Amino acid sequence: MSVFSSDVSLRRFFIIVAWLVSSQSALAQKFPEVAFAGFAYSGLASTTAERFPHSTRYEKELRDAGTPIGQRVTQMLDATPPSHLRIIPQIESLKGRDQALAVALVIGAETVSVEQFGNAHKLMVLIRGQAMFFDFKSMNVVRSYPISFAYIDLLNHPPTTDEVQARVKLVYQGTGDKSGVIARFVQSVVKAQLPATVPRYLQVTSVQLKPEALVVLPTYIKGQPGAAETWAADLVSEAISTRVGVPIVPYAKGYAIGNVMSMKISDGTVYELKLPQPDYEIKVELSGFRKVKFSEVQGGASSFVYGAYAQMHIEEPLSRKTYLSTALKNGETRVIPASQSYVDDFPHYYDAVNGLFVKLAQAMDGKGDEKWLRSAASARDIDQQIASTRELMQQCK
Repeated sequence: MSVFSSDVSLRRFFIIVAWLVSSQSALAQKFPEVAFAGFAYSGLASTTAERFPHSTRYEKELRDAGTPIGQRVTQMLDATPPSHLRIIPQIESLKGRDQALAVALVIGAETVSVEQFGNAHKLMVLIRGQAMFFDFKSMNVVRSYPISFAYIDLLNHPPTTDEVQARVKLVYQGTGDKSGVIARFVQSVVKAQLPATVPRYLQVTSVQLKPEALVVLPTYIKGQPGAAETWAADLVSEAISTRVGVPIVPYAKGYAIGNVMSMKISDGTVYELKLPQPDYEIKVELSGFRKVKFSEVQGGASSFVYGAYAQMHIEEPLSRKTYLSTALKNGETRVIPASQSYVDDFPHYYDAVNGLFVKLAQAMDGKGDEKWLRSAASARDIDQQIASTRELMQQCK
């Protein structure tokens, strides 16, 4: 081979290397860098242990075992990198930047309840949180995707402390083919998009529960002031965020005071985050629940329809332009064996009301059941309302 040929080949090699390097650099610049801030709790830092006793114990057990939650999240994000952003490991590396984006898994509510029905003891564990993106410099929340996981178990004895904690672990880590809170956070980050332009924000701002709806809810949901409203707001927020793929500003009455949200990271650092004012407001009313016997089934069992009724209203607060305003209903059929001496109706009512919001969200995304929508909504122009709402949702992505 001649010297000339060698020089040409060498030159081509360096050109290819330079192209690869520049391509990698361009790709890195195309997507925003986001630091993983860690695992956090919302609310006053001084009350974290009181409000999240099981989550803090779970977190400590993992940390003592040398596998903290933050490390698990980082490993999962490394295995499945986000599509539209680049995760960097250290939040300290953001200091000095004009815009310094970070994301945290923020736990907003921990509910553990035990109810006794005869010799049976029903244990329910529910964890709700957010995949919270924020600007580390301005302390403004940029995007927020709600996440939750519930686990229900039936025991023939009162659950021990260790048995409760074992279920809490399942809620965080998942069970069977169902992703837990940690995996759902990772999934939200992987799918998240942070637009270069200022986005429009969507938030549940008002929740009302009529007495006939409130009486159906168990004590662990309505036991504290505002808890039932927060529960309902989270149902709506998660249904819309998950099915339509839009971020939702957290329900301020449940997470923040004066639209300022306190957040304590697992390393002890406390941040005060400012929630954005919504461009579009969602107002919800849970109007009631109803159980109707539908038919007798072979073998003596009975078929019941569990119904949920609600009002939904979406508007632009400045112009008062209404996008959606309708009453809605949804029924779920359940077969109850004749041999079952006690029936806990609430899980079936939950399926009915959660199904209502999920089906409505699917309609907003263009993937809903049109027949269900027309029979469930009282508004005669529901098709037009859904079309307008769909355009609104596009503005929030």
